[in-house]
Amino acid sequence: MRILSFNANGLRSAASKGFFDWFGKHDIDVMCVQETKAQEHQLRVPGFVPDGYQAWFRDATTKKGYSGVAIYSRREPDEIRTALGRPDFDEEGRYIEARFGNLSVVSFYIPSGSSGEVRQAVKEDVMAWLRPILDEWLASGRDYVLCGDWNIVRAKNDIKNWTGNQKNSGCLPHERAWLNSMIADDCGDGLMPPPKKGWKDSFRVAKPDAVEYSWWSQRGAARANNVGWRIDYQLATPKLAERVRSVEIFAEPKFSDHAPYLVDYDTPEFVR
Repeated sequence: MRILSFNANGLRSAASKGFFDWFGKHDIDVMCVQETKAQEHQLRVPGFVPDGYQAWFRDATTKKGYSGVAIYSRREPDEIRTALGRPDFDEEGRYIEARFGNLSVVSFYIPSGSSGEVRQAVKEDVMAWLRPILDEWLASGRDYVLCGDWNIVRAKNDIKNWTGNQKNSGCLPHERAWLNSMIADDCGDGLMPPPKKGWKDSFRVAKPDAVEYSWWSQRGAARANNVGWRIDYQLATPKLAERVRSVEIFAEPKFSDHAPYLVDYDTPEFVR
């Protein structure tokens, strides 16, 4: 089972750069998209739903052309969910879940706080609200893959300029503590011990010491100089994480300010 997570920063823009041609070459089973920045009727058109796939969308209803998430799949899910019960989060189009038997694949877009104090406060409120939901999912007995742009790095190996970003949203110590306190590995920032039972960072399962990034600022020459952040994840429940076979961040070709992130899970029971 191959799952791709991709923050498109505008799916129509990514498509114009050849994204769906690239997608068709990678034998992907399920794709989770963030920041579609469009309404469903603009994306459910020829060229935007590849042959052999079905697509489901959760658009932003509060502001058209903003945020938005989607799931593309070869196999039709048993159920699609698009709301977690918090209107400001749901109506910004930040969550969609596809259920295949005991497997849930989620496309998440966690708010950014980089625009200022107001949005940072929203981000932190969302983080506090999400935590018990994520804990409940972890304990549910279902297999989960939480794909998406979490807008938080975990540790020094996940950001080029570690020291210079300690006071910037996405690298704040309390943000890292929130994320790392849920992930059961030794790849956090060391500020707190990892939980004995927790989510697994699929990238670190396969590449515990690698330094790779999934997002680069569009200012200056950040991408050319690889001044990046790893903020795009696939967090998996422990038993599913044991089946991670390979991971890859595709820094090139450039379709967005984010790179597509692909994980190959050894799950033969996932029938296409």
